[in-house]
Amino acid sequence: MRKAKMKGIILAGGTATRLFPLTHTTSKQLLPVYDKQMIFYPLNTLVKAGIKEILIIIAPRDAGQFLNLLGPIFDRHEVRLEFKVQSAPRGLAEAFILGENFIDSDNVTMILGDNIFEDDFSDVIKNFKSGGYVFAKKVPDPERYGVVKFDESGKAVQIVEKPKDWISDFAIPGLYVFDNRVISAAKESRPSDRGEIEITDLMNFYLEKGELQVSQVKGDWLDAGTFDTLLEASQIVKEKNISKNFDPQVQEAILEFNEEQKALAKKQLQ
Repeated sequence: MRKAKMKGIILAGGTATRLFPLTHTTSKQLLPVYDKQMIFYPLNTLVKAGIKEILIIIAPRDAGQFLNLLGPIFDRHEVRLEFKVQSAPRGLAEAFILGENFIDSDNVTMILGDNIFEDDFSDVIKNFKSGGYVFAKKVPDPERYGVVKFDESGKAVQIVEKPKDWISDFAIPGLYVFDNRVISAAKESRPSDRGEIEITDLMNFYLEKGELQVSQVKGDWLDAGTFDTLLEASQIVKEKNISKNFDPQVQEAILEFNEEQKALAKKQLQ
């Protein structure tokens, strides 16, 4: 029996109405964050952790733009990108159903396309064996997120999606590591009152089995989903040199692509 490897998923669908009119003409994940399109930050998180096979889930109307940017970018590198169209967003957990054939019998790390992290999660992802592994970050507005409650020893004991009553100040960022049982767990999950398959249901699947690990994010976590947070993300990325500390493979691929496009543009002007 072969050892399960780690694959990656970036969820980059949705309509991002909070960023209208910017997202009326392009995907949120293709908007700039300082000197790079937003999608490169979650992509870098996965590649930096040694993940070589990545599925990007996109909305139908944005498919051409994603392919134009990312389709050829890793041709000369060891990273393989696949794309899957999500006809309509039905919750974060649907990504594992859409990615069933891609995940196959392997483990999977999913990251949301608008989440940018200062921390490096490579060790956690590379050393993952089975179960589930998610993260927590103290925030001033936990009611906007999935929230985790810890006991006195620091062990996760409860996870709730957008709680109406206060549970804790620890939100769960958009980075999730699971073994391939997550596919069947997603299929068996019933839609919530919001009509979505909740990612917190999948975390609770592992929590109830005693197989969910949760560790705290130490550096900045940027959820660039509003005008203010998009601006803040660019400022922090610049100040902390986040975009300068990319994995060499990603950095080189972007530079090669940029040079090729510049040369092509010059030819077209002649």
